[in-house]
Amino acid sequence: MRTAGNARRMAAVAAAGLVLLVGCGGGGSGGERGDGKGDGADKGERPGGPARGASATTHLKNIPEVGAALRSRIPAGSRQVVAVYGEGVNSADATVVLYDKGAKGWDQKGKWAAHNGRRGWTADHHEGDKRSPVGVFALTDAGGVLADPGAKLPYTHSAAFTPPSYWAKSTRHDFDYVVAINYNRVKGTSPLDPTRPEGQSKGGGVWLHMDHGSGTSACISVPKSAMQALLRALDPARNPVVVMGDKAHLAA
Repeated sequence: MRTAGNARRMAAVAAAGLVLLVGCGGGGSGGERGDGKGDGADKGERPGGPARGASATTHLKNIPEVGAALRSRIPAGSRQVVAVYGEGVNSADATVVLYDKGAKGWDQKGKWAAHNGRRGWTADHHEGDKRSPVGVFALTDAGGVLADPGAKLPYTHSAAFTPPSYWAKSTRHDFDYVVAINYNRVKGTSPLDPTRPEGQSKGGGVWLHMDHGSGTSACISVPKSAMQALLRALDPARNPVVVMGDKAHLAA
């Protein structure tokens, strides 16, 4: 399983410098910059960390707070869902919940505080809008600066994930672990692959990655412990997907 697509993964690593300049939903002049406008520079947003709230829920018929429109887009064969509940359409605050489907229904397996695009959410994401795309997307590929922590998804271990030096210092470890969100990308390739099947203007490089305490360019960020837990849990045999959006879009 891990040998499939190795050639494309190596090519993607070679192109990594380009990818990180336009990665995490940003454009050539975007990304998590350290210019006072980039990720890590915003004020007043809560730090990432374990979410507080109700105890774990089990044996659910459907993913909570997800309406018919997005629920219908979850593949029938998907038995793992990462649900991203954005606080509001213009908010960078979110909660990430991992659900796993067993014989009796969906069970909550983990819950963490998170961040999304610093300008919130959009159903029509474009490069540089600083909003996260609403939708249902497959999770097929992972990687990071740090060595594989026991991921079941194919994992690209490379220093090429290191953010550019001009990004804010708070973002230095953002890409220690990442899971590619299959928005405008080729599944089965490294997260570093720059290919944008729907065109560059639709953005790309949207990942689950480590949190630095404020909004992102389009990615979803969670604490290190959450990334480790997700990487060890997400199983290609269970066809994992992410269902993501602000609460209003999710409920539609």
